[in-house]
Amino acid sequence: ADSLYVSEYFSQSAQKLSFYSWYGNAKLFHFHVPEDTVLLRWLLQASRGKGPECTSMEITVHFRHGAPPVINPLGTRFPANATVRPSYNISITLSSAVPNTTFVNVTTPASGDWFIAAHLPQAAGRIEVKGFSTPCPYMFQADMFVLRLTDMPVLEPGVPMPHTVVSPAKPLHVKVFVPKHAAAMWFQLSSCVTSEQRACTVRVLLGSITLPQSFQRSLTCTGSTNCSLALESPPWEKWLQIMVESLGTANASVSVEMLASFTVCRPGSASSFLNFISLNQSQAGARPGAAGSSAPAAAQAPLNTSGQRSSCLQSQPVVREDLDVVSVRYRLLNGPSVPVSSLSPTLLLLNLNTGMDSGGSLVVSLLLNKTSVSLANATVAACVSAASPVLSLNATRNCSTAFSQGYPLSVSTSSPEAMLIVLYPQTDDWFLSLQLLCPKGQGECGSAEGRVSVLAYLTPCFNDCGPYGQCSLLRRHGFLYAGCSCKAGWGGWSCTDDSKAQTVGTQNLATLLLTLSNLMFLPAIAVAVYRFYLVEASVYTYTMFFSTFYHACDQPGVAVLCIMDYDTLQYCDFLGSVVSIWVTILCMARLKKILKYVLFVLGTLLIAMSLQLDRRGVWNMMGPCLFALLIMVTAWVHHGAKRRHCYPSSWKRWVFYLLPGITLAFIAISVYAFMETNENYYYTHSIWHVLVACSVAFLLPPRDKHKKPWAWSQKLTCRYQICQNDREELYAVT
Repeated sequence: ADSLYVSEYFSQSAQKLSFYSWYGNAKLFHFHVPEDTVLLRWLLQASRGKGPECTSMEITVHFRHGAPPVINPLGTRFPANATVRPSYNISITLSSAVPNTTFVNVTTPASGDWFIAAHLPQAAGRIEVKGFSTPCPYMFQADMFVLRLTDMPVLEPGVPMPHTVVSPAKPLHVKVFVPKHAAAMWFQLSSCVTSEQRACTVRVLLGSITLPQSFQRSLTCTGSTNCSLALESPPWEKWLQIMVESLGTANASVSVEMLASFTVCRPGSASSFLNFISLNQSQAGARPGAAGSSAPAAAQAPLNTSGQRSSCLQSQPVVREDLDVVSVRYRLLNGPSVPVSSLSPTLLLLNLNTGMDSGGSLVVSLLLNKTSVSLANATVAACVSAASPVLSLNATRNCSTAFSQGYPLSVSTSSPEAMLIVLYPQTDDWFLSLQLLCPKGQGECGSAEGRVSVLAYLTPCFNDCGPYGQCSLLRRHGFLYAGCSCKAGWGGWSCTDDSKAQTVGTQNLATLLLTLSNLMFLPAIAVAVYRFYLVEASVYTYTMFFSTFYHACDQPGVAVLCIMDYDTLQYCDFLGSVVSIWVTILCMARLKKILKYVLFVLGTLLIAMSLQLDRRGVWNMMGPCLFALLIMVTAWVHHGAKRRHCYPSSWKRWVFYLLPGITLAFIAISVYAFMETNENYYYTHSIWHVLVACSVAFLLPPRDKHKKPWAWSQKLTCRYQICQNDREELYAVT
């Protein structure tokens, strides 16, 4: 009946999309699909601004169940031993300012976490100065509608249950609980009869849809004969949804009888009491007052396996140790190595079901002890799988379970090491199954046993993104996930793709250009000191020093030198650059000394405050420049009106100093604002350094007529002080 269905609606706020250069540019949406959901509908809304800068744009949207989608829009290489399965994605084209609305339907979706990631195409690489251009805003919002059953019928294992499919438009939904240690499931449908007493045709769908890959099983039954389906390794301790839909006429109902049964595997493992003692001993150590017999008993735990050969699997106890955010280490209680035989697989449980573990990388490393294997041609096969373990490694090598595809590994005496990296593992219980295999079958192996060292851990970024990347912890509401931001031309998920990487020589050249180009401030400093502008010379020296060491610390490659915190160096570089322009223009205004120095100090304080508020804003540089130019023009007009002719009055001053300096300054601003990209940054920004320093040397006004070059040295007298009257240009000795 319709009353059995309940619809629910979930929404999240819209996010502004970014052009893609690394995973942090993708906007993530996190939803939770409730149990017994039979229909999931995504409502995707995309819009853009209305300005002339907005053009037609294609938005890519990725979907995944259980973990954030693993995407590769740039086509870069993943790290070796990493498992990559393409994400399910769609494209949305925004060709006008009219919002685009797209629906995506998923029938019988898997319950739990679902993720959506959206992004724009690859970034152009141009470095845009904030304020010079207005980027077009592209907005994206995802809403979720679910339709779920409030009282879905439960199919009890081993009990035949009759049901009726009312019509093809209203399929039948039931669910069955899969117990722990279930090795196989057998489903049977029988007694299929229509209301018109005709041969019925029904389709049975077992399992739920997961993206990007779905392993939903389909079974078509025709007539009254029994049809069945056997499933190996169904998901443990989960509800399995079964949908039966009629393929007959629209008005006929169908009666069926369903039966589900399970084959449960009896695990063999060391005594839980001994495992508990081993755990206490490993964590507490030899404490005063501890029982002396505990350690020998715990040491014998891994050897007590003689009575477990009749079981279908050997379970090894594993302790999950949380280290940090998205950082987990798995510790084996019976030691770093586990015994592996051909009689039954060895099973390790890797718990990743907290809901906060899917934002990192699961790393599983195996090392075979060569001396422990008596057969030279034996191989230890391993499978890493989610939801349910692979219990028949000797029968199949593809590590497939009933509703998922695992990841195979193998070690042998010729290749004793193996590693697997699972990027963004889905939220679930993960299992590592190991079994000894021989080319001629189990009879050849006999009772042979090998030992394999297992190292398993969850890390935010594999290998911490390497030497050419930075691991960044990202957040979407309460969900945390990690991504690698690469530099020096390196790319890929873990910054291991060197197809476009800069050579060490190129990195050294970039560092030398960006640092040594600041030495062009030396002529400006010399001119300032020569003309007795000591405050200005001090500011230029400050700018040269911090710009040099900021760019030495800012380099992406191996040629890096940081004399202090990066943020401090950046702030001092920006402050020195803006203050240098400020004092230069005020010096050109030829103000009275007291007024000039007051403006020097007051302007520097205001510039420091504005840079703290927004370091990269264009008006932090343009504002002081325009205000200083206004003061300079006012002062020049005042001087010209007072002298009754143009100021500065010398045409040589205009032709040989002011016009070249202004031209260099305009070229420098053009290069800085419109020509810099990520690829040419190291030489375009070096040109900016050279042009700005040269323009300062040209724009500094000449010294006062009554002052000789290096006039400051005359202050350093022993007994006499030279006094000067600027007004009357008379000198007196006291």
